[in-house]
This record gives sequence, structure tokens and C-alpha cells, in this order.
Amino acid sequence: MHHERLDQWQHDHVFGQNHKRSGETRTLIVVALTLAMMGWEIFAGIIYGSMALLADGLHMGSHAVALGIAAFAYTYARKNAGSARFSFGTGKVNALGGFTGAILLAVFALYMVIESVGRFIQPVGISFDGAIFVAFIGLVVNGISAWILGEKGHDHGHDHSHGHDHHSHHSHHSHHSHHSHHSHHSHDDHNRRAAYLHVLADALTSVLAIVALLAGKYAGWNWMDPMMGIIGATLVTRWSWLLVKDTSRVLLDEQHQDMEEAVKQAIEDGDAKVSDLHVWAIGPNIHAAIVSVVSHQPESATAYKNRIQNQCRSLVHVTVEPLRCD
Repeated sequence: MHHERLDQWQHDHVFGQNHKRSGETRTLIVVALTLAMMGWEIFAGIIYGSMALLADGLHMGSHAVALGIAAFAYTYARKNAGSARFSFGTGKVNALGGFTGAILLAVFALYMVIESVGRFIQPVGISFDGAIFVAFIGLVVNGISAWILGEKGHDHGHDHSHGHDHHSHHSHHSHHSHHSHHSHHSHDDHNRRAAYLHVLADALTSVLAIVALLAGKYAGWNWMDPMMGIIGATLVTRWSWLLVKDTSRVLLDEQHQDMEEAVKQAIEDGDAKVSDLHVWAIGPNIHAAIVSVVSHQPESATAYKNRIQNQCRSLVHVTVEPLRCD
């Protein structure tokens, strides 16, 4: 008898994580494209003796692996969305995917630097024509990939997620949580963002490779080739660092100041005061909160909860503890 009554008080922890995201199919297509191009570039880079081309190919390879992780994270999060093993659902699989991708990028960048320095010391003859052709095709493939990932879907496209990654660490302050139409905002979808940044970084190294090869062919500046390997590595390192910072915030349950303020505003009046408050991200733009309210005449937990959720739509999991002070 008790259990039947309990049902109405229970809820799942899926929070919409079981829906197939528009990012998923796109990510898989891009992974396939990137892998094919990577193989060709690495092979051509070795045959033609071009460090810039090899760097571009290996760069693409690191991304194919990272994108593969992103695709896996999407699928895994969706399949396990209803699993009881994850106390707050599978939202963080996303951030973990992005974090892993970022670490891979950093390791790869180090390899690029070591290899390029070696080429400075012992230059290698380069077949420019073939290398320029392959680098150009690489750029075209990057363009197609960026278009596939950036195509506006029902998740409001990638309004701000282009190369402006230096703003990204403000992203969780800039959107107020009660704009519910941001629920799948790609700023907070780390996989999609990671994938997009990878493709942008790829396009950049393709451009650098073409510039270096043209300089070598027409001006005889062969040192440009390993130089581009080093510049590429520097760019990769920067992106990787930003991504690590962003995703580790989610993984470490960093508090969300703006949402804490909103919760306090929803609850505090002359008498009621918030005595303990935790607000943290449990998925792409979905948050949880634990709130203790002290009051002489406390309202019911449900009343407080409704007030909070009206104020903050992205708070999908709210626990309220009303305390009477005498």
C-alpha cells in the first residue's frame, strides 16, 4: 500500500538526456571524414617530406580520436540516461569527453614540437606540388566538417561558439538560467563545442601548412615548414588549456554564483533566509540545487521548490530543507 502512494513522490534522473542530440549524427559523419583525410595527409606528409602536412594530418588524427570520444560520450549518455548508477543522470559524461579530448590535444602538441625541432636541425627535402595539393584538399574537408557541425539545428546552432574561445570561461555567467530556450545551448554542450574547436584548429593548421609550403616552393624558405609545426602546436596547446579549464569546472562541481543569487531572490523575504546553498551543473545547462531555508513560519518544501523552479528553469533537481527558528 505504501509503495503505491510513494510513486507520485518519486522521479527519474533522466532530465531529457535520453533524446538523440542533433550533435550526435553530425559528429559521427565528421569523425569518418576526418579519419579518411588524416590517413591521406599523414601518408602524403611522410612521402613528400613535409612537416607542415604531417602536423596537419596528425592534428586531424588527434581530433578524430577526440571526436570519437565525443561521439561515444553522446551515445553512452543517452543509453544510460535512465540508469540508477548515475546519481544525477549522465550529464557529466559530456564534460568528461571534452576533458579527455583536451588532454589528448595537449599530448599531441608536445609531439608536434619535438618533431618540428628535429626538422630544423636536420632539414628534409620536400615535394611541394603534391604536398600543397593535399593540404588544400584538407582545408576543403575542414570547411565541410565545420559546416556539418555548425549547421543550425533545433539546439540553436553555435551562435557564440566559433573561435571566440577566450570568452568561453565567462559562458556560465553570461546566460541567466531562466532562459529555458538555452537548454541545449552549444556553449554548454562541451562535446559539440570541443568538436567545433577541433575542426577550426584543423582549418587553421591547413591554412598554415599551405602558406608554409608556398613560401618553401616560391621563396625557398624551407624552414617555414617545421616553423608551422611549432606554431600549430602552440595553437593546439592554447585551445586544449581553455577546454580543460571549462570542462574541469563542471567535473569539480564549481558553484554557480548567478544562479545562487536567483535562488536567494526567489526565497528570501523579511523572515525567510537561506542558510545553506549548493548549486552545480549536472549536465549541459542543467543544474541541481540543495537549499536550507530558516524561517519563523516556514512554508512547505514544495512551496519553496516551486518558487525556485519558477525563477530558474534550468534547475531540474531541487532539494529544499525548511528549518524553523524559534
